[in-house]
Amino acid sequence: MPAKTVVHDRTQGKTNNKHKEAATSNTYLNWLANETNTTWWHDSADPRELQIGLERGATGVTTNPVLATTAIKANRELWADDINKVLMKNLPTAQKAEALLRIAVVKTAEKLVPMFKASDGKLGYVCGQVSPLLVGDREGMLAMAKRLNAWSPNICVKLPASSAGIDTIERCAAEGISTNATVSFTLAQLLAVGEQAHRGAIRAREQGITPAKSFATMMIGRLDDYLREVAQDNQAVVSESDIQQAGLAVVKRAYSIYKERGYETTLLVAALRGTNHLTELVGGDLVLSVHPSVQEKVLSKELSRECGIDKAIGDDVIQKLCGVREFVRAYEPDGVTPAEFITYGVTQRTISQFIELGWKGLESYK
Repeated sequence: MPAKTVVHDRTQGKTNNKHKEAATSNTYLNWLANETNTTWWHDSADPRELQIGLERGATGVTTNPVLATTAIKANRELWADDINKVLMKNLPTAQKAEALLRIAVVKTAEKLVPMFKASDGKLGYVCGQVSPLLVGDREGMLAMAKRLNAWSPNICVKLPASSAGIDTIERCAAEGISTNATVSFTLAQLLAVGEQAHRGAIRAREQGITPAKSFATMMIGRLDDYLREVAQDNQAVVSESDIQQAGLAVVKRAYSIYKERGYETTLLVAALRGTNHLTELVGGDLVLSVHPSVQEKVLSKELSRECGIDKAIGDDVIQKLCGVREFVRAYEPDGVTPAEFITYGVTQRTISQFIELGWKGLESYK
């Protein structure tokens, strides 16, 4: 565990790195980005959506195999030369999928390189995710992480928060490769990422390497979705309001422990389902990944411009949620063991979606 708290000023350079439109805009998203400790990333690789996101104050981009496949299919004409070059090579399926992924990720990264350079590497990251088929393959993930890292200076390599993925995060951190742990739904996973990324950063410094940025994703809405189904099936006495606070409870507890332990890793909250996932977390020194559909929800409402990160989830809500065993597993620091990270229900569902709706779409693209 780190011996002291490490404080990062991630607000430095924010205003200087905004587009002119963002600097003059007065939307909730621009307020969040410019006036609070919280930053937000655009959750899409589509170039038309990205431009709008940047104007709204986004300072990074999250992608995954599904988003990359969607972007490739929607921009066949725009990226025709690059896509056709890949298809003409008749590559093995895994290499073909990676080559197509590279197009979507690199085209996006190019847009944010100026921000990355102007902020001295504090902002402007674009996530590129390793193949979900490698979820248990340490050596395979490390090799692919190195390839993705070489694509652009502002690439943040996404690795699953399986036991193998988190081991790989430590190895990447030791080599100065920026990472983002994904497919993460439990406090235990988030703490494991913080610990192992810290150990990797120590190893990097010992070798004279500047530690790279590390992020730990909490897929907040996916956890809520999963617990809603479990609670209904188990006939648990919880309301919809309780369920909508479940993921928030895990994030807020993780945020508190991260501050206490001084982890260098930044929490990144993804898979937002509504405006409450923003308003209850804004003000925290963390990143929110906001899909264009959620951006529209945010901008269609008049939201209170108050910081909600320090608002505790009620004890009565926690007590009711603890009647659902899967919530306890997500909420307690030792709720799941590293060996169980990959078997937690919503983990398996998400990996399957990334494979079936994302990676296989890249492999079969014509």
